[in-house]
Amino acid sequence: MIQNKPSSQTDLPQEFAFIRQHFSALAGAAALELRDDAAVFTPPEGRELVIAADGMVENVHFLPDDPPETIGRKLLRCNLSDLAAMGSRPEGWLLTFARPPHITEQWVAQFCKGLKADQEQFGLQLLGGDTTSTRGPLVLSLTILGSVLPGQAIRRQGAQAGDGLWVTGTIGDGALGLRALQGEIADPSGYLAQRYRLPQPRIGLPLYGLASAAMDISDGLLQDAGHLARENTLHVTIHAEAVPLSDAARQTSPKWLETCLTGGDDYEILFAVPAQHEATLLENGTLDTVCGPVQVTRIGEFTQGPTGVTVLDSAGKNLQFRSHGWSHL
Repeated sequence: MIQNKPSSQTDLPQEFAFIRQHFSALAGAAALELRDDAAVFTPPEGRELVIAADGMVENVHFLPDDPPETIGRKLLRCNLSDLAAMGSRPEGWLLTFARPPHITEQWVAQFCKGLKADQEQFGLQLLGGDTTSTRGPLVLSLTILGSVLPGQAIRRQGAQAGDGLWVTGTIGDGALGLRALQGEIADPSGYLAQRYRLPQPRIGLPLYGLASAAMDISDGLLQDAGHLARENTLHVTIHAEAVPLSDAARQTSPKWLETCLTGGDDYEILFAVPAQHEATLLENGTLDTVCGPVQVTRIGEFTQGPTGVTVLDSAGKNLQFRSHGWSHL
């Protein structure tokens, strides 16, 4: 039977009305007003596409009482961090939203408010996605598209023995922020909680021509440094006293060092730098991003030897940890 086209939002099937109410304002031209089966996206001329995906699950990647606005922003920022690690410019994103009964219309409106703020800040638009219901926790999955000039994507492979290991920003704030929200440590300024809820993606970091390899730190500094070591069949040594910590992190007990190094939720960029490029970095101490300069710190070096990670204290003693980072399985 041929049906008449809905004349208003109230005539739409429930899912379509939900999409139009909350997501239409986020959609770019390629999304075709979210009315078709797929988006029609024209890649920027002379550039290669970079595509990544990340999911977040309630009570796993965020707390049930986290503000919905920050959950939306964190979801987008975690994916933006993957683009930043490859030297990519953001272009667009797709969202899968599995909604449980306890998620209200007001919650979704605030969630989308956060997404809108960040897509405007970082210069990308919604292309499409999918919505469904679930009896389980809230499940969010975002696929992001970026672009780079041909051959300029920075990969995890490419580091050489003798390269320095560098990191942006500070390490451990996100993991400590989670512990603060769970009542395990004090966070009088709220800085650590804010860093957990709103990581800062390093979009625009000028890695091409500087870094030989890079990746973002999501699962813990030690674990992700191990990934870089394995990808390049090298050993990496990290000097614990060189790892940059924020003032808020330093004010916690030294017993939280392991959490800082292995807890994850940093979304900083870990990158290898050949020796000939390190002098300039050591002198300047910062690199530019779209959100302004970010501190960069040399925390170790790559060497030939058994693939893996060694962490040394200020006396050169090998530090041992129960875990190197977060496991997804």
